[in-house]
Amino acid sequence: MKDKLLVMLELQDAMNSRVNSNWRQANNEWYRAIWTECAEMLDHYGWKWWKHQQPDLDQVRLELVDILHFAMSDYLLQDGDNDEVAARILDEMACPGKIDDMRQAIESMAQSTIADQSMHFSGFANIMRLIEMDFDQLYRMYVGKNVLNFFRQDHGYRDGSYIKVWQDREDNEHLAELLASLDSDSVEFKDQLYQGLHARYPVTPSPNSTGSDL
Repeated sequence: MKDKLLVMLELQDAMNSRVNSNWRQANNEWYRAIWTECAEMLDHYGWKWWKHQQPDLDQVRLELVDILHFAMSDYLLQDGDNDEVAARILDEMACPGKIDDMRQAIESMAQSTIADQSMHFSGFANIMRLIEMDFDQLYRMYVGKNVLNFFRQDHGYRDGSYIKVWQDREDNEHLAELLASLDSDSVEFKDQLYQGLHARYPVTPSPNSTGSDL
């Protein structure tokens, strides 16, 4: 787990640097991004008593992966040694919270994040437990989203020229297919993902195919 976590931390640092080479001096409020993502995760799980709602666990998992991006960025700022950061995260994940109600677990993580202006991975691990998400699945989804973010940046995401819909499917759907077909334990996993996206990406844009959502 630690080796995979170190890969994730390196990828996060690289992605942050790609967006802003001085990201460590930018004073971004990572905790604010985390608690707002918690609200989105709660919406996907469902909380409205006045209407029928079915938990969308796929979207819940995606929101958790987005939260991981911000939480690791915060921890990387607090400690410049990736080994120490990885050890800290694993120690916290080894003692997950004991809240068994999903909605309360999400709210608890959001509340502590706001109070401390930093997320604790014990609450994160508690949510993983409740949705039966193991570390290997977290790793696979995180690397996939990180590679997709790099791919988007390389193909005009910031200037609006990126094509988000290919062959009537969003890029996230193409990514999901590639993730299901590749071995996440391979040392070439992230490179194979990128190459797979590149092979599918259209050479010329089609009308109304650009987008800027995550």
